[in-house]
Amino acid sequence: MKSYLPLFAIPVAAITSPAYGIQYMTVEQAQQALFPQASAFAENFVQLNDDQRDQIEALSDVRQRWKKQKVWKAMQADQQVGWFIVDKVIGKHEFITYAAAIDMNGDVIGIEIMDYRETYGGEVGQENWRKQFVGVDLKSPLKLNQDIQNISGATLSCRNVTNGVKRLLALHNTVLQADN
Repeated sequence: MKSYLPLFAIPVAAITSPAYGIQYMTVEQAQQALFPQASAFAENFVQLNDDQRDQIEALSDVRQRWKKQKVWKAMQADQQVGWFIVDKVIGKHEFITYAAAIDMNGDVIGIEIMDYRETYGGEVGQENWRKQFVGVDLKSPLKLNQDIQNISGATLSCRNVTNGVKRLLALHNTVLQADN
């Protein structure tokens, strides 16, 4: 007995693409990579009100999409050494999940790409690109192709991760710094 696909199924099969995604790190792995000296991480998820979201946007020129931000206090013994923040930005079509470590002065210690779901642009996970963020703060311009080098074929990922870091620095200034 012969089996045939209905004619309408052929075009649909031709235009779908396989799912793509790489999980580089879990939250715990990223915490240890960015704060190796930390002995504990205290969950401190932040619920943002509209005024705080507006302040973050005014400081960073980047819209704060989420009302809830995943944040942990990085602790060494009983002293806080910084903030660990998990965030998402859009790549070309899919979200990029990344983590940022910010010290008590508001300087970036580092970033890690945790999940990358795009078929192109995964080079943002490379250490040489990520280390450009070390030491930047809210006063740093963070302009793509000026302060942060672009990667050919990964422009949207580069731009959006850079904007995400700017937004997290504004979050630190607006909400986290006051929490100390």
